[in-house]
Amino acid sequence: MIHFPIAKGLRRQLALLTGPIFIETLLIMTLGAVDTVMLSRHSDASVAAVGVVNQIVMLCFLVFEVINLGTSVLVSQYLGAKLNDRVEKVVGVSLLVNLVIGFTISAMLYFGAVAILRLMGLNDMLLGEGVGYMRIVGAFAFFQALSLTASAALRASNRAIYPMVVVGIVNILNIVGNYMLIFGKFGAPALGVEGAAISTATSRAIAMIILTIILFHTVVKRIPWEIFRRFPKRELSNLLKIGLPSAGEQFSYSSAQIVMTFFINMLGLEVLAARTYVVNIVMFGYLFCIAISQGGAITIGHLVGRGKVRGAFILGKYVMRLAFIITVTLSVAIATAGHWILSLLTDNTEIISIGATLLWLDVLVETGRPINIFATNALRATGDVNYPFYVGLIVMWSLQVAGGYLTGIYFGLGIYALWFMIASDEITRGIIFTRRWWSMKWAGKGFVTT
Repeated sequence: MIHFPIAKGLRRQLALLTGPIFIETLLIMTLGAVDTVMLSRHSDASVAAVGVVNQIVMLCFLVFEVINLGTSVLVSQYLGAKLNDRVEKVVGVSLLVNLVIGFTISAMLYFGAVAILRLMGLNDMLLGEGVGYMRIVGAFAFFQALSLTASAALRASNRAIYPMVVVGIVNILNIVGNYMLIFGKFGAPALGVEGAAISTATSRAIAMIILTIILFHTVVKRIPWEIFRRFPKRELSNLLKIGLPSAGEQFSYSSAQIVMTFFINMLGLEVLAARTYVVNIVMFGYLFCIAISQGGAITIGHLVGRGKVRGAFILGKYVMRLAFIITVTLSVAIATAGHWILSLLTDNTEIISIGATLLWLDVLVETGRPINIFATNALRATGDVNYPFYVGLIVMWSLQVAGGYLTGIYFGLGIYALWFMIASDEITRGIIFTRRWWSMKWAGKGFVTT
């Protein structure tokens, strides 16, 4: 339990943030799962190809997070310190920089699709499916850049309900668009994988427009045109101080996942497809953890901005414990129903057998993952942004990647050994981050100055 004077108010704030973030994250995950489920009716090869492409696209999206992670931390701390003029500057700089980055990433994904997917080891059968999807989704990556920036600012200002509603609308549009364009319904052409890509890109464009309009009617009441005359270098510097190591940690994690996917690709189409199905299923097990960790981080950022470090520490312990208990419980439930869930997605008995075993192994992964999700969010919110990056870089690449290759590929133990090394990485980092939070060495690293 939390015992300090403002505990009741903090719990209310945490609930008001966690609820909408939970629903929004659920809808975002559903958005990705919808493509997987609908394409599973098209072919398992399509699922495998799109699974690889989405990992690459999401890795590129992490470049936007360099700015967005800084935006979330600075907005939450500045609002806690009642420095509203700095909030406008931060949001303005974030939108401008991410727009430029977004156009660059879009061009790279469109023109480099073939080369990138060949590097990932896709065979000719999967390459054709993957290139079409990547070019369409990638060409409009800049929509996601602006959407993520607007969502970060809205959440940090306790307006998480707006991104939730927008994602709900977009989900409905994407489901309808997928149904029409993948299978050729309501007079639309049957485009298969490319139809799913068109639907996804269109949905993201609509989300970007709505979120940007809401942002400029709530958090930022005017466009800060002065940033073009006198660019606020201080705010950009702070954004990068937070964003580079924070996004670096996420980039390291996603890069490790891509390398692991490359290893899994060596094991055959069935193993790769099983991995894609399992990854999409287990996300729903740690959904609550993501939501409460993000809500907790925003609340912790407000507390740090007000100088209430002890309150931030106690709230963090509460969030960590709750995230762990719920995530592990849900992962066991998912593993128990794993064979039935996979049977709904594919009739390939080999894929079902592999996937069902992986879901049980994933219970080990989920004993460490919720602590890591909490800690990276919470430490970032306090300004302790370098520690998660260094820990992730060393532990992930030594245990998960190097250990996974040695056991799974070199010694020929296969997918189960790879998954066990993923669990070893998550558990090890979980232990390290727990010690870091209890040490309170993160105190005094905030960005609010008098």
